[in-house]
Amino acid sequence: MLTRLKQSLVKEMPRLLSIPARFCPFAIQGIALEKALALSFAEAIEDGDLDFLTQRWLKLSVTDLAASWYISYNDEKLSVHASAPQVDVSFSGKLNDFVLMMGRQEDPDTLFFQRRLQIEGDTELGLELKNLLDNLDIDDLPKWVSEALKRSAAMVSLYHAA
Repeated sequence: MLTRLKQSLVKEMPRLLSIPARFCPFAIQGIALEKALALSFAEAIEDGDLDFLTQRWLKLSVTDLAASWYISYNDEKLSVHASAPQVDVSFSGKLNDFVLMMGRQEDPDTLFFQRRLQIEGDTELGLELKNLLDNLDIDDLPKWVSEALKRSAAMVSLYHAA
């Protein structure tokens, strides 16, 4: 019974999250995402590892949420917008695949070659972003964040294909 519940949760989570993603004002989404990015990439920001993204635009799309955000790096901070003057590179995929990638259950290259993660636009910029994600150590995040990522990814990994 518990296994079926977890399997159903993994399967239905994107649909359930698409509702608040659709109706939550962008200002709230942007603030929440900016805080999460600042927390996740604090060390990379401090080390200047995001300088390559200055005045450049990443479009991040979670296809099964029907949600997109435009992210740039300026004044030593990542900012999230509802639109952008241009899109230099675009990452798109399904929620569960992003969870697997961020929780280190799937390699971004594997997701790309299986066409579960799409990268379009400036290839060099896309590779720099992918390498940055590869080098992100989730154990450096606050314990509650890293544990939530690991547990979510483990659950998705276990019940996604079932």
